[in-house]
Amino acid sequence: MSKKSVLVTGASSGLGQAAALQLARHGFQVFAAARSIQGVFDGVSGIEAISMDVACKTSVATAFEQIASASDGRPLWGLVNNAGICVPSPLELLDADELRRQLDTNVIGQLLVTQAALPQLRRSHGRVINVTSGLGSIAVPYLGAYSIAQFAKMAFTDALRRELLNSGVSVSVVQPGAIHTPIWGKFLATGQQILAQAGEQTQALYGPSFRAFLEQSEASAQGAVTTVDAFAEVILQVLTVQAPASHYCVGNDAAEFVAMARNLSTAELDALFAAQVSGAQAFTEVAGAVG
Repeated sequence: MSKKSVLVTGASSGLGQAAALQLARHGFQVFAAARSIQGVFDGVSGIEAISMDVACKTSVATAFEQIASASDGRPLWGLVNNAGICVPSPLELLDADELRRQLDTNVIGQLLVTQAALPQLRRSHGRVINVTSGLGSIAVPYLGAYSIAQFAKMAFTDALRRELLNSGVSVSVVQPGAIHTPIWGKFLATGQQILAQAGEQTQALYGPSFRAFLEQSEASAQGAVTTVDAFAEVILQVLTVQAPASHYCVGNDAAEFVAMARNLSTAELDALFAAQVSGAQAFTEVAGAVG
């Protein structure tokens, strides 16, 4: 096998699926991984489906055995850490197990996969791409769990890049803005379930503004101008440019979130979200921050 090989996690749909297809079209050997991946890439040349639960160490180890067997002795060259979920909830209503589920998938899973991949990536002088979102720059009300995870992924990326500075392995982060993917159906259902399980008092406190946030978030995603193909193009760019940058945004909204985080004071950011948490209209630019 002479092609460079790349592992894409969270590849069963949405961003990961688009990235896997784009990379295969451009000559990469792609290992497309997800917990449920069977049938997704049947008949697609250049893509091998890998069953992997990123939050399970045993599953990750088994998947890398399969990758090694299919790689004909050649080391993995690229890793796209894309797997992730989004748990929307006011923090007062957030069950600790839901936060663990969020962190296990988005943060611990990224660590486990990266640790398993690094020995091969060192040999190949390969590349790591960690996918976050606009919520890696600004913590948003009602998306506290997701924001915590995305901030952690940004810190993970910075630390990893600095630790691997002289290893020959590059580390980049890609922050997409609003893109309509299947994550939004799960997002709405999870939020509604969390609210339904809350007590009467907390439902009265958060119900109107949280429901409005959930609905407007989904509506914003459905109207997003940035596409999965635009995301896939950026992933391809990071893996083909001679010297990848440390940071990429996908969509103007993601770039605006990064700029807001850098340029607005804490008081200004708090004021931006004040209307949302007081029950007034939710901000569509906030709703669109989940990648």
